[in-house]
Amino acid sequence: MVPPTQKLPWPQVLLNNMKTLVDLLLLGDPRLYEKCEPVLQTELPLLADWVADMDNVMREIRAKYNFGRAIAAPQLGIMKRLIYMNIDRPIVFINPEFTWLSDEKFELWDDCMSFPNLLVKVARHKKLTINYLDENWQAQEWHMQDDLAELLQHEYDHLEGILCISRAVDPKGFKWRL
Repeated sequence: MVPPTQKLPWPQVLLNNMKTLVDLLLLGDPRLYEKCEPVLQTELPLLADWVADMDNVMREIRAKYNFGRAIAAPQLGIMKRLIYMNIDRPIVFINPEFTWLSDEKFELWDDCMSFPNLLVKVARHKKLTINYLDENWQAQEWHMQDDLAELLQHEYDHLEGILCISRAVDPKGFKWRL
């Protein structure tokens, strides 16, 4: 243990300040129901820390629960319109907006890091187009379908203060993860 008057070396300071699984907001936390504010360009210097926190918590969820492809900033109490996805490579979605959602939908059992043992049967749009800013503040557009479209709809809902439990297809659309 480091005495209180002694400063920690730089890398250790970063590790001590990084958000972990204990910082993840869980079902019932009122912040999960709040609509997020846009990320401002002046906040770009904070982005690397926010993304590092999101990545760290997502890795911990994967290790403990064996799922987790993306996370929304409000799940860590960062009330900003920011999504981090890492399937085959990391992608940052700043201030995302859907510009098109297909009429065609499909049903699936959705999971959420904020209530990791509960599955919720929801209906999601099969295809979508999303516009967003990347980590360099460059405008991007992505056409998605199927599992990626579902994933981004789930994370986008977090930015709007909506949880998948509110989108259950019916009152019996809940089950425990086995």
